[in-house]
Amino acid sequence: MTAPSYVPQPAVRSTQRAYSSPRRRLGSWHADRPGEVTEGQPRGERLGSQGPDQGYALRLAHGFTTQLQLGTGEHTADVIAGCVSVALKRAALFGRAPMVSDLELAFGIFGFLDEVPTGERLDERRSLFAEASHHHHYAEVRRIADQVPEGVLVLGMDAARDAFIT
Repeated sequence: MTAPSYVPQPAVRSTQRAYSSPRRRLGSWHADRPGEVTEGQPRGERLGSQGPDQGYALRLAHGFTTQLQLGTGEHTADVIAGCVSVALKRAALFGRAPMVSDLELAFGIFGFLDEVPTGERLDERRSLFAEASHHHHYAEVRRIADQVPEGVLVLGMDAARDAFIT
């Protein structure tokens, strides 16, 4: 913001810069601080799957809300939270951002794009996805993603449905 016109200005302004960068350090940078990740991303139970632009999966998932076939006691937010984790795992396997096909596969292998199952199958699916959308239930969401093997995620839609039966 400039100064008002009634504020006097010096006749000759200083040529000194307002910012000067710090002195250059000699030598190359090394990851020597505690907690630095030096050998790639860690892998293991409940560590997740790192990939680019993962937030985009939530935007894509909301396009499926009208297509989801939910039974009694199942909630859209829980289903989206659980299936997005599976879709993100698949996208990270291929080293890319999530796509619609990742979400189709995730919703498809759990049967959310088909007719609603009945009886024991519906009870199992309902208990698996129960409260998955709650922010304190990260372990449950990871359990959903870890339940689907990587070998199933690299298959096409029909082959993945046949290979993974919930």
